[in-house]
Amino acid sequence: MTQAITSDAVLPAHRPPPATADPGAPHALPAHRPLPAAAADPGDPHVRHAPWPYARLDVAALRAAGHLASPVRQFVLKTHSRCNLACTYCYVYEMADQSWRDRPAVMSAATVRRAAERIAEHAAAHRLTRVDLVLHGGEPLLTGPAALAAPVEAVRAAVGPGTRVTATVQTNATLLTRGRLDALTAAGIRVGVSLDGGLPAHNARRADHAGRPGFGAAARGLRLLARNPAGYAGVLCVIDLAQDPVEVYESLLDFAPPALGLLLPLANWSDPPPAHRAHATPYADWLIAVFERWWHDGERRTRVRIFEEIIALLLGLPTATETLGLAPAATAVIETDGSIEQADSLKSAYEGAAATGLHIDTDGFDRLLEHPGFAARQLGRDALAAECRACELVEVCGGGHYPHRYRAGEGFRRPSVYCADLQALIRHVARALHAAAATGRAAS
Repeated sequence: MTQAITSDAVLPAHRPPPATADPGAPHALPAHRPLPAAAADPGDPHVRHAPWPYARLDVAALRAAGHLASPVRQFVLKTHSRCNLACTYCYVYEMADQSWRDRPAVMSAATVRRAAERIAEHAAAHRLTRVDLVLHGGEPLLTGPAALAAPVEAVRAAVGPGTRVTATVQTNATLLTRGRLDALTAAGIRVGVSLDGGLPAHNARRADHAGRPGFGAAARGLRLLARNPAGYAGVLCVIDLAQDPVEVYESLLDFAPPALGLLLPLANWSDPPPAHRAHATPYADWLIAVFERWWHDGERRTRVRIFEEIIALLLGLPTATETLGLAPAATAVIETDGSIEQADSLKSAYEGAAATGLHIDTDGFDRLLEHPGFAARQLGRDALAAECRACELVEVCGGGHYPHRYRAGEGFRRPSVYCADLQALIRHVARALHAAAATGRAAS
């Protein structure tokens, strides 16, 4: 994997905001200026669980101080809230938030229409040239192909001609058939798959409700996708320290994913990840082993998102991620009942952590921009703990994934529970970049 690079920088230099910005882009407040505090309702469960930001951020005062909101650009549609698998680590069913139990299994046609209207309204108000849809669950393929494509078709019909709509579906692939794949491809919906590795042993935690393994069916679906690269978005894989990292990586390559997402397990300071100890870096060690295999390969066989994002951020390039860097959050979730929520990953923190109290029948997405939880995730440096703001890696790490910062009774203004791992990984990648720059070659 080779490419000439033009910088030998190991760590990012501070970058001032561009002179001309997106009208919806936030303007950073000076780091020394304290953020305005809200008048908090002590009976609000958000305030009890997460004083930052819910008791300590006054969004109206924030706007008056000049920090503008950035529009929503990605919309996650929960088309089916149930799943045919019972993965033991699933944040939807197995972690703190159990709100799925009280929601309808399937998004109704009326909810689909109203969601499309709200998305189109937001796109027009902010002159968005593109919106991204993600069909999610549960397991969205429990819905038939025609009904599955309906939300995408509804949004495309509702938005103006100046807005392009892209769409993906995130699935466990066990229900993927040639007929379903053909229907999704015809509708312009690309397929992303969640898997824990390319061998049965890697996927022991991905079984159905009767305890039967799901890997065989998932592998059949992935082989179909590998023969249809135009409709293949990639594979997401949650890191399992019990598995050999290079074996996991190489086994996933057998399914020819165009992109690979290696995800840190959802965890926080009150519910730390396995093998978590002060100053230990087991997750960095796992990822570094994969990085070395990927970086020194003779050809680029797949994109590995976490590595490419770190490289881009080290070189001062923009990335579209909420797990690294300081870019503002831009994702909204629409549940099967029409509730507007924040990112699903927050459900790992506490019951109702993703809830906003908003609904597409009564609220547009501009209301979400004023929600303190969402506004906090658009603040960049100003949302971070003091030690993060002072860190030389802040523009790359960005404080880490927002849910990983949580501590019960404090909220989301701590360093990531994976802080030591992130530092070790970023510094390792930086050293590789520096060495590559010295010879005029780097990863493509």
